[in-house]
Amino acid sequence: MNFSDPSVLMFGDYADLYWEDTRTLSMRWEEAKFERLTHHEDCGAGLRYLFGDECRYASADNPTLSDIQGLSSQLVMGKKRRVQSALKMVPPLLYKPVMREAPRDVPVEKKAALLERCYKAASLPLVRQVSISYGEVDKHIRIWTSEGRMTEEWRTTLTFSISVVAEKDGLLQTAYDAVSGTAGFEYFDKVNVVTLSKKVAERAVLRLTAPPAPLGEMPIIIAAEAGGTLIHEAIGHPLESDAVQKDVSPMYKGAIGKVIGNEKVSVLEDPTMPGQRGFYAFDDEGVSSERVVLVDHGVLKTYLYDRQTAAKDGVPSNGHGRRESYKHRPIPRMANTFVAPGPDDPQMILHSIPNGLLVTKMGGGQVEPATGDFVFEVEEGFLIKDGKIGSLIRSANLMGNGPDVLKSIDLVGSDMGWSVGTCGKDGQGSPVSDGLPTLRIPKGVVIGGIAS
Repeated sequence: MNFSDPSVLMFGDYADLYWEDTRTLSMRWEEAKFERLTHHEDCGAGLRYLFGDECRYASADNPTLSDIQGLSSQLVMGKKRRVQSALKMVPPLLYKPVMREAPRDVPVEKKAALLERCYKAASLPLVRQVSISYGEVDKHIRIWTSEGRMTEEWRTTLTFSISVVAEKDGLLQTAYDAVSGTAGFEYFDKVNVVTLSKKVAERAVLRLTAPPAPLGEMPIIIAAEAGGTLIHEAIGHPLESDAVQKDVSPMYKGAIGKVIGNEKVSVLEDPTMPGQRGFYAFDDEGVSSERVVLVDHGVLKTYLYDRQTAAKDGVPSNGHGRRESYKHRPIPRMANTFVAPGPDDPQMILHSIPNGLLVTKMGGGQVEPATGDFVFEVEEGFLIKDGKIGSLIRSANLMGNGPDVLKSIDLVGSDMGWSVGTCGKDGQGSPVSDGLPTLRIPKGVVIGGIAS
C-alpha cells in the first residue's frame, strides 16, 4: 500500500495507521510421521484515534484507501472534528534484517527432514509419543502517525518445540522444550534442535524413576538455563504501565525511586537485541525500540510505556507499545526481559547451600497481579545434597510472592540463560524472551506437589 493521503490522521489528539502483511507456515510431526502443514497469508490495517484518555480503534482486512476513510468516519463520529495543521510525512525509517537463508525460500522437504531427524533422536526406549512443531512468521509492518512519522519493518520469527511422553508400568511422564528467534533458517546451524530433542526425551524417561519433590519451604537455586519465566511473570507484568495506572499491581504504584529488591538485582527490558524472540526495531506504534532499566541495583526506575499510558504520566513512550496483529490496539508489553548478570560465581552459588532445590528448567505458571503471589511448575529440577547436585525430582511446583522473592535473592551469577514463549495479555499474544543468571533464593519459596 502506498499511503499518500494522510488526511485520516488529522483528527483527535493523536492518530496512527498500522498496516500489516503476514505470512505464516506451520509444520507438525506426530506419531512417527509428518502430520500436518498449514500455510496462511493475511493483510490488514488498524486505525486509531486518541481523544484524551479515550482510545477509538477499528480494523479492516485488506482495505482500500476508501475503506480506511470509512473507518475514520465511524471512529470520529460524535467527536469534534478538530483538524490538525497540515500534515507532512517525513521520509520513512526502515529496518530489514539480513538473512543468509530466508525461511520462505527453504524447501519444505528440508524442513521436514529436520523434523524427522529430531523425531529419531527422541525415539528412545520407553518413549511412547513424540510431538514436534515448527513454525515461521514473516511480518511486513508499516506505520503512519499524526506526528508525520512513518516506519517500515520486516520481522521473521522461527519457532521449534518438542513434547515427549514416556511410559513404564502405567506411569506416564512428559517433558517439553522450545527454542525461538528472529533469524533466517541458518538459526538451526547455531541451535542444534536434534540434540535438544534427545535431551527432552531423556528427561521424560528419567522422570519415570525420579522421586516426587519434597514438600515445604527450602532454599532455591534457579540455574541460568532455567530461563526467566519467573521474572517475566513476577516482576515484568506488574511493571507494565497500564497495570500500575489501573491499580492492577498496586504494590509498585508510586514506587519509582524506592528499593524493591536486593541491591544485586537489576531488571532490564531490551527489544533491541537482534536474534532474540522479542526483538523489534520499532514498536507497534512506530516508536524506536530502546533498552530500559526497570530496576537498578534494587531500585525501581521506571515502567514499560506505550504512547497512551506515557501521555497519562507525562513522560515519553519507551517503545513498548505492542499488538498481536492489525486487529488489536497496542498496549504496554514486554519483549526481552531479564535479570542482569551479577558478581557471583555460578559454581559458588551451587555449593553455597547444603540442602535445597536446583531448578534447571521452568515450566508454566501464573501470578496474581494484585498481590504478586505466584505458582510455577518445575519442568526439570534436582535436589541439592551437601552442596552437590543430587537426584532428579518430578511433580513439583514453586509457590511464593514476587516482590518478596525480589528482595530475598542474595546471590546473582555472572552467567546468563534464556527461555522463550508467547505472552498472553488482554486476549493478545506477543513473542517474548526471558533471561536470568543463576540466582539464589534462600527463603520465601515453598515447594508443592503436582499431579504425577
